[in-house]
Amino acid sequence: MTRFRASAPFTADWDHFRFEVADGVGLLTFDRPDRMNALTLDVYADLRDLTAELEHRDDVHAMVITGDGRGFCSGGDVEDIIGELLEHGDNRRVTDFTRMTGAVVKNLRELPIPVVAAINGTAAGAGAVIALAADLRIMARPAAFHFLFTKVGLAGADMGCAYLLPRVVGLARATELLLLGDRLDAETAERWGLVNRVVEPDEVVPAAMAWARRLADGPTFAIAATKKLLTRELDMDLSSAIEMEAFVQAFLMRSDDHAEFFAARRDGRDPEWSGR
Repeated sequence: MTRFRASAPFTADWDHFRFEVADGVGLLTFDRPDRMNALTLDVYADLRDLTAELEHRDDVHAMVITGDGRGFCSGGDVEDIIGELLEHGDNRRVTDFTRMTGAVVKNLRELPIPVVAAINGTAAGAGAVIALAADLRIMARPAAFHFLFTKVGLAGADMGCAYLLPRVVGLARATELLLLGDRLDAETAERWGLVNRVVEPDEVVPAAMAWARRLADGPTFAIAATKKLLTRELDMDLSSAIEMEAFVQAFLMRSDDHAEFFAARRDGRDPEWSGR
């Protein structure tokens, strides 16, 4: 596949979300504030395609996901998705839809770039899982998580949620969240380890962008390897994990960035990372 290259700032508008790139940092903003950034069938498809494309672009080294207005993302639109699929969906069409939603999360986890969720408001349903799929999460103090699937008669295990959530907060707390479907406020989410930091509403996007900027300016080859290992080792035994880390670390010890670290240390200057 041809790799995308861009040196100037890049902005694209899909239906109901924006994607902007500047100096190696991508900013994806859900842009349907009148519906709390609810997702439509088309938005899911566009998210799936964009997250699949990013691995093949040279202009994005870190990404922030946030929402416009009061909400981060309230999940699937009741009329556009639930009504449409109940009225016109057969088993094949509904399964295609659920696989497409899962592909968004899979793509986010498989991306070699770090993803930071700037949770500016309510993250409910699929919105909560998209935030969960990020590598780092910064949350506005008034915001909340709401894994509400069982409250609408669906399994709390959706889009990889029953896989990811226990690995972040532990099985007992994940079970509570997914079975009861109760609202989780920002302070509790931080205490449970679901988010990395809670900040004031006007600080959430700047704080997330600062982390993304720091990551994009760093040794991106090493950062990508670290994310990949964190994901892969979730299901490995210790011996297999140590062996994989040994091979990856040996490879990185021959990288340009590791040599640059040594040269910069010798010369008394900051490293100039190349991502190679």
